[in-house]
Amino acid sequence: MGMTTERVEAAPESKRGWTKARAILAGGLVLGVGAAITLAAWTDNEWATGVFGSGNFGIEGSTDGTAFSDHPTEAEAEELEFTVGAENLAPDDVVYAPFAVQLERDATYDAEVTIAQAVDPALVGITADYVFTDTLGCTEEAYAAGTDENAATFALDSLADVQNVCFRVTAGDDLAQGVEGEITWNFAAVSGDAL
Repeated sequence: MGMTTERVEAAPESKRGWTKARAILAGGLVLGVGAAITLAAWTDNEWATGVFGSGNFGIEGSTDGTAFSDHPTEAEAEELEFTVGAENLAPDDVVYAPFAVQLERDATYDAEVTIAQAVDPALVGITADYVFTDTLGCTEEAYAAGTDENAATFALDSLADVQNVCFRVTAGDDLAQGVEGEITWNFAAVSGDAL
């Protein structure tokens, strides 16, 4: 009988210990939830954004220095106005034509321009060259006063810059009869610094 009593007395003690442990665990869970809520309240954000776009760039040409327009392909090339007789040359004839190049009016970048010249192989005995001039106009005198003969490149550093070019085409003593062809000049521009 004594043993049974001891067991009965030990059972409530054990039960109390388990209840106490559950209470501590529950308190810990509540404390954990409270800590999580506190951490969520202590957050912050900062945001930044930028707006991006591109500038404008291009060159355009003119035969009169006033009416400039875009000639983006060889098929759309501006026909130069050579002096009389350009299509009916004889040996030792020389003809001239002016051309002007500038940045497009809405350009936001400067340019370095490279000139390439291609003479149709059919034009046996005909040569072409050019110089830069201070003003638009191309005659024997303007050519003689020009600079940088056959220069490969020039710069357009501002919207106010205009590069005037004087083209000279010469028929040599070896000019063949009845030839016909074109001489093409390409102005290839690469953008540089912002204006």
